[in-house]
Amino acid sequence: MSNTGAHILVYPFPASGHIIPLLDLTRQLLTRGLTVTVLVYPSDLPLLQPLLSCHASASIQPLVLGSLPELPSSPQTRLPAKLRATTALYDPIVQWFRSHPNPPVAIVSDFFLGWTHRLATELGVPRVAFWPSGAFCGSIYNSLWRDLPKNDDPTNENNEIFFADVPNSPKYPWWQITPYVRGPDSEFFRENMLANFKSWGTVFNSFTELERVYIDHLKKEMGHNRVWAVGPLLPPSSNDQVGLTDRGGSSAVPAHEVMTWLDGKRDDSVVYVSFGSRLGLTRRQTEVLAAALERSEVNFIWCVQGHVADDGGSIPDGFEERVGDRGFIVRGWAPQVPILSHRAVGAFVTHCGWNSVLEGVAAGVLMLTWPLGADQYIDANLLVDQLGLAVRACVGGVQNVPELGELTRLLAESVGGSRPERTRVKEMRGAARNAINKGGSSTRDLDELVEKLSELS
Repeated sequence: MSNTGAHILVYPFPASGHIIPLLDLTRQLLTRGLTVTVLVYPSDLPLLQPLLSCHASASIQPLVLGSLPELPSSPQTRLPAKLRATTALYDPIVQWFRSHPNPPVAIVSDFFLGWTHRLATELGVPRVAFWPSGAFCGSIYNSLWRDLPKNDDPTNENNEIFFADVPNSPKYPWWQITPYVRGPDSEFFRENMLANFKSWGTVFNSFTELERVYIDHLKKEMGHNRVWAVGPLLPPSSNDQVGLTDRGGSSAVPAHEVMTWLDGKRDDSVVYVSFGSRLGLTRRQTEVLAAALERSEVNFIWCVQGHVADDGGSIPDGFEERVGDRGFIVRGWAPQVPILSHRAVGAFVTHCGWNSVLEGVAAGVLMLTWPLGADQYIDANLLVDQLGLAVRACVGGVQNVPELGELTRLLAESVGGSRPERTRVKEMRGAARNAINKGGSSTRDLDELVEKLSELS
């Protein structure tokens, strides 16, 4: 394919779980000859550094048009406040576009930034919505925001909401439905979300073999085929561990220390535990998890991020001494992709954030699901009930605590034995690798996306 150098504006939502996969996509666009301007806030510039250092400034430029204001600390009010804050860049972006000698021919922006569809329309350029999550999640959100669900029995949080217009008719208890459908910001969210399904094109960090039925469903819903599945979007796989371990920030412990510890363990004998960077376990959940890790006698790496639950738990006193060399605690950011790819890791206790889901699938590791909020319940449903790639460790949320004996048994069994889920996830690992190889479904979708963007210039 000829490199045309078409100029694209990429605008990630300012949260690491959204920025990282969009920067992984940006790297793919750069290697296919596009010119990219990445709109970021000053606080997120370090995440862009690995890309800037690998590519000529003629190919990629950062664009900083303003800072994010001080945001509330409560997760419930933080997201709407952050979303509203991004809209302050509407006029600065318009001015930048109109004064640029070679303005972008398209805007690729995160699905949280649905308002950029209106911006792109005003500027007369197409907007591509980027979903760092999967097409199943996109299908649920399309239905959810179009036909706002109602709980017929407000006293019953377990009342089930059905999505009959989505393939496989998934259903969820009311407490798992995003609270933003019923808060003061619901209309703002709704407008933002529905704009994604009106956009010129859509890109999912997923692959056809994983979510074919939902990708096809969304093409029907949107009435066109400009729906591309280009995942799993991962860092470059090479012996150069720098790109792998610095992606998303520097590790809280030197990466080589974690790898050396893993090198000393048997194949498939380690459980990796991580709940992402945004939400944390409660004190009671943390105590039960710690007790189960201790009793199960498995080797484990536990990545403990900042907890934001009201009674956020910390690791019990004396726990590290009691588990000794069986356990490795990382307080903060961990080099997750290299850890999951290591031969010693056999299971992954995950919150089911989509980046983690894809990294687990790409590594072929058995996942134990423990969703905490947002789209994580949707992802857990897909993994456990539809694809059979994972086992449910906890139904999730802050109110549910797994039974200690059951969790202990599950951890012990997760690194031994021949569960059918382990076989299936290893098969899906093969499909994930094929998708991003030459001639694979994601590579073809990516090439077609670049071709369509290049035609715009």
